[in-house]
Order: sequence, then structure tokens, then C-alpha cells
Amino acid sequence: MTPAPLRERLLVLAAIVTTLLAWASAFIVIRAVAHDFDPGALTLGRLGVAAVALGAVQLVRGTWVRPTVREWLLLVAFGIAWFLVYNLALNAAEHELDPGTAALLVNVAPLIVALVAGGLLGEGFPRWLIVGAAVAFGGIALIGVATASGALSVVGVALALVAALTYAIAVLVQKPLLRRLPGLQVTFIGVAIGALGSLPFSGALAEQLGAAPLAATAGVVYLGLVPTAIAFLAWAYALHRMPAGRLIITTYLVPVIATVAAWPLLGEVPPPLALAGGLICLAGVALTRMPARTAPAPLGSAPER
Repeated sequence: MTPAPLRERLLVLAAIVTTLLAWASAFIVIRAVAHDFDPGALTLGRLGVAAVALGAVQLVRGTWVRPTVREWLLLVAFGIAWFLVYNLALNAAEHELDPGTAALLVNVAPLIVALVAGGLLGEGFPRWLIVGAAVAFGGIALIGVATASGALSVVGVALALVAALTYAIAVLVQKPLLRRLPGLQVTFIGVAIGALGSLPFSGALAEQLGAAPLAATAGVVYLGLVPTAIAFLAWAYALHRMPAGRLIITTYLVPVIATVAAWPLLGEVPPPLALAGGLICLAGVALTRMPARTAPAPLGSAPER
């Protein structure tokens, strides 16, 4: 192997690890500051910090590719889906759910990506996709049982699934954008659109910043710099260099990291039934990515060269 490919593989691996750790930490920090910032204020604070940081980097680098009309439409969809609606839904969900359960539910998104790709992008519905979907549905049913027993919030589950849906939509529209536009530019525009959309919460943010302890304010700044600015740049770097389906598989580790970290840091563990359902759901998602078995060649046929 030549040094250049090896170096690129190591950089992609580093980008994936950075993204996973940063996104897992976001679930912990969002839960930790939930008492001091409501969902809208936290969304604006996080995106405002990220927009300033990414804008500064964009100014320094100075590389700008003029988007086409189609790309602008995709950028708007990307910014609204992942940075505005996703953040609002996730922040609200974590007022009701522990970080591990929220992360488990949000990571249904790879299944949504597979189903949408099969139906709208012409990738079909292989056997493993159907099997995985059935298994994942069983996991959701278990989470529903935990919800019905009162151990888990119905509203929280619904909000986390909204976050999963918008996460999936964003991945599907981001991939074609990265074919021509730089990852930094795509991320900056998306964050800026999300920040503009959350401006109605500026009054609440100002009020809550005045009352919040320093640690909570630092948490908002951390969410803007690390899980948003840094992690989304790392994600864009990796997504540009590998298929979306393969990359999104790695996010299955996020709920595991978040659940393990939430136990000692916040003292919160998901209800056992909900945890089991979430793990079954993730197993179903993993099954959807199993390779299809290639049909054997007819006897006597010549091998391909």
C-alpha cells in the first residue's frame, strides 16, 4: 500500500472516531443542561456558536463554490432537517428521556435511510432489508411496551423518532451536495440556515443565559464547537470519501457510548425493557446492511475474466 492511500484511510478513521465520540457526548451534555435551557433556546445557542466558529474558518480558508439552484434547495432542506428540526426534537426529547434511550431511538435513522433508498432511489428491497425491518419493528414494539407501562415518556419517544427521521433525510440530501461543494461550505450553510430558523427563540436564550450557571453556559458552547462544528466537519470529510450506507453503520456505536457514559456521569440508565428494545432495533438495522448472497453460476459456464 502506498503512503497516500494509507494516510487517507487513517484520516477517514480519525474523522469517524471524532464524530462518534462527539455525537455521543452531545446526548450527555444536552441532558445535563436541560434544566437550564429549553429546547428552542438550546438550539439557537448551540447553532449560534457553531455558525460563528464555522464562519470564521470559512473566511480564513476563502474557498467558496457557487451552489446551483438545485444545490441551494438541497442546502435549505439539509439545514432545516438536521440543524433546526433535529436539534429542536432531540433537545425536547431529552427533557423526557435519558441519553441512552434517546440515542438508541435516534439511531433508527439508518433503517429509514435504507428504506427510502430502496423505494425512491431504485436500490430495491433485498431479503436482509425486509428481515432487518421486521426485527427493528419488534424492538420499537418493546420500547412501546415500556412506554405503556409508564417507565418511558410517550412524548419523548415520539420526539426522538422525529429526530431520527430528520437525521435520515439530512443524510440523504447531504451526500449529493458533497459531490461538488466543499464539506466546510455545506456544513456552514446548513448550520447558518438552522440558526436563522431558531432566531424566534432569541428572547428565551437571552433570559436563560442570564440565569444559567457557568457550567451550563459552557455546555452550550461545547455543543456548538465540538458535536456541531468539529463533528459535522469530520462527518462531511468521511461521507465525501465513503458510501453513506457504510458510514452510517458506524453510528450504531453512538448509543452504546452514550449509554455507558450516562451511567457514571448522570446516574441514568434506560428502563431494562426499553434498553432491550433499543438494542433489538439496532440489531435489525444492522441486518439491513448484510450483503446479498450472489447466485451461483450455472454449471459449465465460463468464469469471468
